[in-house]
Amino acid sequence: MKKLHCVSFLLLVIGGLNWGLFGIFGIDLVAYLPSILAKIVYILVGLSAISAIVMHKKGCGDCSGGTCPVEEHSHSHDEGSTEPHSHM
Repeated sequence: MKKLHCVSFLLLVIGGLNWGLFGIFGIDLVAYLPSILAKIVYILVGLSAISAIVMHKKGCGDCSGGTCPVEEHSHSHDEGSTEPHSHM
């Protein structure tokens, strides 16, 4: 499982950096790969994102207590709290 997590993390970093470069400079580095290889990279990054979503609560130190701090904060805000809503 640890190896899957490391590979997934690496692919998410690659995907995130690629999207950042695309958003800022309009450069898609993965698109420079041969089309079949680029398609494989895009699929693997997508699968890594799905894996991260599914496994997040299990491995997240903040969320492993059963509830996510962001979810808790949004629920307390919904119940009439006057504190500003912030995810930072």
